[in-house]
Amino acid sequence: MTGGQAVLAATGAVTGGEAVTFWILAPLALIGAIGMVWARNAVHSALWLVLTMLCLGVFYVLQAGPFIGMVQIIVYTGAIMMLFLFVLMLVGRDASDSLIETLRGQRPVAVLLGLGFAGLVGTGLYRALQGRTPAGLEQANAEGNVQGIARLLFTKYVFAFELTSALLITAAVGAMVLAHVERRKADKMDQIATMKARFAPGNYPGPKPGPGIYATSSSVATPARLPDGRLTERSVPEILPTRELSESETTLKGTEK
Repeated sequence: MTGGQAVLAATGAVTGGEAVTFWILAPLALIGAIGMVWARNAVHSALWLVLTMLCLGVFYVLQAGPFIGMVQIIVYTGAIMMLFLFVLMLVGRDASDSLIETLRGQRPVAVLLGLGFAGLVGTGLYRALQGRTPAGLEQANAEGNVQGIARLLFTKYVFAFELTSALLITAAVGAMVLAHVERRKADKMDQIATMKARFAPGNYPGPKPGPGIYATSSSVATPARLPDGRLTERSVPEILPTRELSESETTLKGTEK
């Protein structure tokens, strides 16, 4: 059977539900992959990759591979990617970090090297698998696919498995060490110094009045009115824009004519 005949045979075996699911999730997986590459924020890039991994897990389940599908969702999406997000948010990466190039021209070189590596791997796989049929799958899956994977994972490849887990843990601990900032003793304030700074001249040690107190409006942008009738801007959060009050709003209650 030629390659084209194999593709046609595989296409003809796809049921209606599988086809509908594929045409819904395939664009989402592609959008997630493109978003991972183009996102300027590292956290957003990791979230786009989570979307792609979830779609791949559903594809595995559709192709009668529930074990690898659940592993894709639980291990890669639920554990490893969440670990990446935890480390990224702990270190505190932002959008401006990805715009700073320490080496001039590194992005074009990285794109060329990536394309060359992908072509090299694809060519090697094509030449290695061309004209060959898989052998030994029946013996490996004689007692079940899950049992066969577990036997290889915890016997032949147990060292690589444990080494990978130790590497991930080391990376998380290293990120926490790098993100931890040890304060100098001169920057630490005891209770007496804190109290003196609170009651220093120019500070406001008491609680600030809430927005809208003794005012004609309950809006958070309306400054509170002191008992003597003056407005206090201390009650308005600094993040809010300055509001222009009308004459009726600045007039004291009970004095309108």
